Amino acid sequence: MFDLPKIEKAVKMILEAIGEDPKREGLVETPARVAKMYQEIFAGLEEDPQEHLAKTFSEQHEEMVLVKDIRLFSMCEHHLIPFIGKAHVCYIPRNGNVTGLSKLARLVNGYARRPQLQERLTTQIADAIMSKLNPYGVLVVVEAEHLCMSMRGVRSPGAHTVTSAVRGIFKKNEASRSEALSLILKR
Repeated sequence: MFDLPKIEKAVKMILEAIGEDPKREGLVETPARVAKMYQEIFAGLEEDPQEHLAKTFSEQHEEMVLVKDIRLFSMCEHHLIPFIGKAHVCYIPRNGNVTGLSKLARLVNGYARRPQLQERLTTQIADAIMSKLNPYGVLVVVEAEHLCMSMRGVRSPGAHTVTSAVRGIFKKNEASRSEALSLILKR
């Protein structure tokens, strides 16, 4: 899917457009490096992240499962500048249907490695878990700093955007939602 020579050509054109010399010693290999970087950071385009949830286990557990502070790196689709943060993923298994904890991190990373919006990313994670695991409920919170706000435009470094997606029992039951949020906020 990735057309590395085309990306290299585009990077070379950008360097020329900003007044740089792509033949300068420090820049000669930059187009190839950028092309390989794009292939790596957009690898989520070549996978179905939901497939990480295909492997499940039967366990007598119908209480909250929470994986906090899953580091994520994504690219704002509006500026192709990174946003960096963490996801907190919580679900309550139905009929003891659980997945490996690392699978939740892989799910987050699969969706993050695409041109993305934080709002969409949060929704995709929650919807995938609801669809594949059929839990009683899902709550996903994503916190991130957007470099498109930090290093350009408004130039507000340190500002964090927080998004949430709430499904099932977490949407209907305030006590369950409050418990999950208090565990997320607990340090």
